[in-house]
Amino acid sequence: MDARSYLSILHVAERLKDTPRHCTTSQRRVESVAEHSWRIALMAQLLRHEFPDTDMDKVTAMCLIHDLGECFTGDIPTFEKTESDRAHEDALLNQWVQTLPPEIKADFTALFAEMQARQTAEAKLFRALDKLEALIQHNESPLDTWSAHERELNLTYAYDAVVFSEWLTALRHEIKNETLAKLACEGT
Repeated sequence: MDARSYLSILHVAERLKDTPRHCTTSQRRVESVAEHSWRIALMAQLLRHEFPDTDMDKVTAMCLIHDLGECFTGDIPTFEKTESDRAHEDALLNQWVQTLPPEIKADFTALFAEMQARQTAEAKLFRALDKLEALIQHNESPLDTWSAHERELNLTYAYDAVVFSEWLTALRHEIKNETLAKLACEGT
């Protein structure tokens, strides 16, 4: 890949730094999509020893690229995103991926297909981390930034994504415990 192509990819990806997500940080700042992607990549890195038979470099790559479609559409929270929204985002992302240098195009196409199929250990782990990070971020943000349905979601969301792993199931329970503690403190 030549230097110009490399910079072009980075210039598109930079958009995620300015693309707000529906979550806020502990200091009430609206989180960017790039921040979310960075943290799930960190989560993957921290789990290398918990999942020794999983290709964590591939999981980290999935974490880093999974929301690139939002460079073109912005973030639509998962609980609001329709199939039409997903199809539109996928089409725009695919259109962009087709313009990339052949080796990057091949890498991204393979990773996106694997994430979509959700069959490999790597894709399952990536998906779980993506969902769990949002819950963790909600627990870190002030309760008055939560929408009404997010209280219920923080108690019930993502259990389906962690069932393949005892470790992730235990993490999901800990996240729920943090949510319950946060909600209990609301009235005090």
